[in-house]
Amino acid sequence: MSAIAYESEHRQFRESVARFVAENITPAHEEWESAGQWDRGLFVEAGKAGMLGFPVAEEFGGPGVEDFRYHAIVIDEVARSGAAAEAIAFSLQNDVVLPYLTELATPEQQARWLPGVVTGETVLGIAMTEPGAGSDLTGIRTNAVRDGDHYVINGAKTFISNGRNGDLFVVAARTSSDPHKGLTLFVVPADTPGFERGRKLDKIGLQAQDTSELAFTDMRVPVADRLGEEGQGFYQLVRNLPQERLSLSVGAVAAAEGVFARTLDYIRERTAFGAPISSFQNTKFVAAEIATELDIARTFLDDCIAEHVDGKLTAARAARLKWWATELQVRVADRCLQLHGGYGYMREYPVSRAFVDARIQTIYGGTTEIMKTIIAKDLGI
Repeated sequence: MSAIAYESEHRQFRESVARFVAENITPAHEEWESAGQWDRGLFVEAGKAGMLGFPVAEEFGGPGVEDFRYHAIVIDEVARSGAAAEAIAFSLQNDVVLPYLTELATPEQQARWLPGVVTGETVLGIAMTEPGAGSDLTGIRTNAVRDGDHYVINGAKTFISNGRNGDLFVVAARTSSDPHKGLTLFVVPADTPGFERGRKLDKIGLQAQDTSELAFTDMRVPVADRLGEEGQGFYQLVRNLPQERLSLSVGAVAAAEGVFARTLDYIRERTAFGAPISSFQNTKFVAAEIATELDIARTFLDDCIAEHVDGKLTAARAARLKWWATELQVRVADRCLQLHGGYGYMREYPVSRAFVDARIQTIYGGTTEIMKTIIAKDLGI
């Protein structure tokens, strides 16, 4: 195993993404948190900056670059800035949903769907989770019944990121009762009759992420908008999980590094008992522990990115990384808040938002418990 190598073009791209974040996200993040969702113009600007749709073929308007390092740089820089909700939005667009379109859609479908993804005019979402089905995909109850050249879809989804901003959704629906062979994926524009956006969910964190409910009532979806063959949905969903979990891990490590960097600035400036907080032995020890754990996490992450670029990242190793990185993010945010004292509990301090934003990371994309189950199975126990 070898750590990932970033070349000159990657370093130049990182500099451009860092500038983009400083100019387009950081100044607006507070406003978007208050509004309850990021502004759609963000993705149009990101499209102009070349931050979307890396693997999309040139014939569909993309650069045709199959290199996850570019994906990682985008999430790295956005998450490190403290804009967790926006990092999720980019992750969904580039890492989670897009592979279904680039790898499973037909050329005719790609010609319809991909150009807008690259320009940022089409925001992607994925509708898997239901009120009674989270990590267990076999629990999905939204149903799709074939009716000539269409499917009629009825059901409800919840916890859908980009639920308000999204234009095009990959929807998982049940076409038969078979737990695994009964799921089928459809690509559904949000303006389809019968597609309804429900309430925006009231979360404790990620205030700028428009997590919503969706409802489908006699929604007619053309057979031409089915993704792959009927009954292959479960296997299609599972196929992309390693990259999804890798993307979440990139965000977790970067966010933890970001909140720690801001905390270091705080403890150097803040005084107590006539001395900087950073001069106290306990503060030094906590900072030393966090720095070491982040170093370990970054090394682990870079190694997994290298494996993924080489096409060798396994589901089990992605699960190891996901649970470790996200649990570490929660611990780092908690300890950084503690170092802020009472001010850390005030929303005006970024550490308070980093604390609540981190908590969901060990739940979505597969809970820590699910990750450990996958790892144990890989160990043969």
